[in-house]
Order: sequence, then structure tokens, then C-alpha cells
Amino acid sequence: MAITLPPLPYAYDALEPYMGRETLELHHDKHHQAYVTNLNNLIEGKPEYEGKSLEEIVTSSYGDAAKAGIFNNAGQAWNHNLFWRTMKKGGGGKPGGEILKRIESDFGSFETFSDQFKQAAATQFGSGWGWLALDGDKLKVLKTPNGENPLVHGMKPLLGIDVWEHAYYLDYRNRRPDYIAAFLNNLVNWDEVEAEMSKG
Repeated sequence: MAITLPPLPYAYDALEPYMGRETLELHHDKHHQAYVTNLNNLIEGKPEYEGKSLEEIVTSSYGDAAKAGIFNNAGQAWNHNLFWRTMKKGGGGKPGGEILKRIESDFGSFETFSDQFKQAAATQFGSGWGWLALDGDKLKVLKTPNGENPLVHGMKPLLGIDVWEHAYYLDYRNRRPDYIAAFLNNLVNWDEVEAEMSKG
């Protein structure tokens, strides 16, 4: 069963002016599609991947040098699926509901979480991701290089920001901190983050 590219959950121009149409067209239709295509080519004819979910491919290929290509493409495909899902038009800002209670309980305040998330994403050297993840029953902020994600460290990713340059260069040039701030202030779909948290 081939891994497929899910469609964007909104129009290409829905996230403007914070993330432009051209960025979404290139990022989703070209970069994300390439990870999916490469992964399918790499696992074709390999029975150990037959019927495996993308998440299972990510976790089973991590740390094995012989499977680095499979892991890199599977990780990036999975990460982008979450990335698109946890953004929306008119998103961002301080959430409500259970996710806010958990953030305030585990970080002390939403502002402290926000500062930690911005710091992690801004200081990821080179390509990678900034994350909010559930580690056991505690929320945690972390950063990972390249296509790595919290799944491979036994955590549940709830929110990830792509800090590869292709994610923001058309809209922000080299101003990564501005992109991260725009993501938190204007794009995060907190309802979806809370839904991720409540999944089994």
C-alpha cells in the first residue's frame, strides 16, 4: 500500500499574508510530494514495509544507517502531515480549553511556553523542526534536526514548526524569528493541537 500525499486542509492562499500561496504550492506540492514519492520508491518491493503506517515506518527505520533514506523521507512526510493539519486561517494566539490548562500547568504560563517554543525553533541549527510534544503525561518543547521528530524519542508530537529554509524563505527571507512569531500568533490551529493530544 503506497503512502499518499494528503491534500491541504485549506486553499493555497488561506494563510496569507503570514504564509503565501507560492510557499504553500512549492512546499506542499513539490517538497512534501517529493518526500512521499521518494519514500514509496525506497520501500517498493520490501515486504517488511507492506501495510505499515507512516508512523510505523518512521519509528522502525530510526537509528539504522542502512535505512537513513527511508527514515529521512518518512519522517519528513509524517512531519509535514502534522504541520499542515495544525494551521488554519485566523489561527494562533492564546488558546482556550484543555490545551491551555495543560500548557499553564506544565510551563507555568502560555507566555513561558511561547518563549521556549520560539527559542527552540529559532536555535535549531540548520534544517529541522521545533515541537510541542507530550512526554508521558507532561508537555515538553524540543527541537530536532532534519526529519527527526518526537515519535522516535517515545513522545507524542502535538505541534511542529518546519524551520527548513524552504518553509519560510519566500515570505521572510532569512528572518526565521519573524516566521516563528507569525506562526504562533496567526496560524496555529489550537483545536487541532488539542485533538492530537486527546488521540489514543
